[in-house]
Amino acid sequence: MSLERLDLTGPTIRPLGHRERIEWHDHAVHQLVYPLHGVLRVHTGRGVWVVPPNRAVWLPAEVPHAHQADGPTEMRSVIFDVAALDEPAVVQVGPLLREVIRALSDVGDLTAQHRFHLEQVALHQVRRAESLPLMLPTPSDPRLVALCELLTGDPADQRSLHELGRQVGAAERTLSRLFRAETGFTFPQWRAQLRLHHALGLLAAGRPVTRVAADCGFRSPSAFIEAFRIAFGTTPGRYLDG
Repeated sequence: MSLERLDLTGPTIRPLGHRERIEWHDHAVHQLVYPLHGVLRVHTGRGVWVVPPNRAVWLPAEVPHAHQADGPTEMRSVIFDVAALDEPAVVQVGPLLREVIRALSDVGDLTAQHRFHLEQVALHQVRRAESLPLMLPTPSDPRLVALCELLTGDPADQRSLHELGRQVGAAERTLSRLFRAETGFTFPQWRAQLRLHHALGLLAAGRPVTRVAADCGFRSPSAFIEAFRIAFGTTPGRYLDG
């Protein structure tokens, strides 16, 4: 993995086209990244975070990461000299934090004192915000990597772990143990998380909910809506409206 150090001296606003990618890099400062519009996928060495609207990702200094947009996305970034959290995390963005990020990142004349106070509010909001389980862990075992690539290529694949194991050359029990050891998820949990990640990209591209449910392998639109609501705190329809 080629890594570039990108120097950030202030907040940024960067429009990204569908599937546009910012390759692996890190920063000397802490960063709060917020997609005002669209969906952002943030890759780290631990896995992939999916960041829909009303969510932000905290990235500590010197953590290598890459970004990719699903659908037209406006990525806003605010930097800090002090840490709010020790590890990368996706946090919920309420109305106050959203407006603070807007104020800090919009082009305008903020006095140094005003900026300092807004940054303190942002740090407080991030520290008290609920960290959301939106990460898809990346395994390292070659058999798991092959299996995960199969499902990433077709999240609607309904084959069991036993059937997939025959294709990648590993027993179901071995794969089940490896999933828990390397991702912290059971295989069904990992596959459910993959499908929700894929669903966000399809929704951002304007696909209807019924089509997204089928393309992601959910047994019915209602099952998809319920899984989406549990994970993201809203329904796909309201997500699209927002």
